[in-house]
Amino acid sequence: MLSLQEMSDRLEIQDILARYSHAIDARDWDALDDIFTHDAVIDYSETGGARGSVAQIKRWLAVAMERFPFFQHMVATPKLDLDGDSARCRSILFNPMLHRADDGTEQLFFVGLWYRDRLVRTECGWRIAERYEEMGYAHNAPPMPPIPSLAETDR
Repeated sequence: MLSLQEMSDRLEIQDILARYSHAIDARDWDALDDIFTHDAVIDYSETGGARGSVAQIKRWLAVAMERFPFFQHMVATPKLDLDGDSARCRSILFNPMLHRADDGTEQLFFVGLWYRDRLVRTECGWRIAERYEEMGYAHNAPPMPPIPSLAETDR
């Protein structure tokens, strides 16, 4: 049976996961400051993205996501392992995306992956300290030029 603290922790962590999805889908990159710890490491490299700090990833997302006029990040089935003021979480992401090519043509495709997170309780509540994006599948993905690197977006 879960204690009240465990129930609260699970709800707060699920809220962080949802707030991340809403921040990304709204292109509200600054909202990530209230989702991740100040020293968090975010690693999207397995799925073709960047690995870096919150500040670096915010700059990278602003450029990398320009080619997608629409997307949704639907996080589900979080498997949480709580250990006091820290937690591990593996959650599913289903991500439909609309790609717009340079010639204006658009193509809808789907990505399925897992987020593997390490979270910590801070004075401001639960925050993600590490996020790793593990590739599952892509369906109907169009040919796309490489996503800009961190070095390209840090200029």
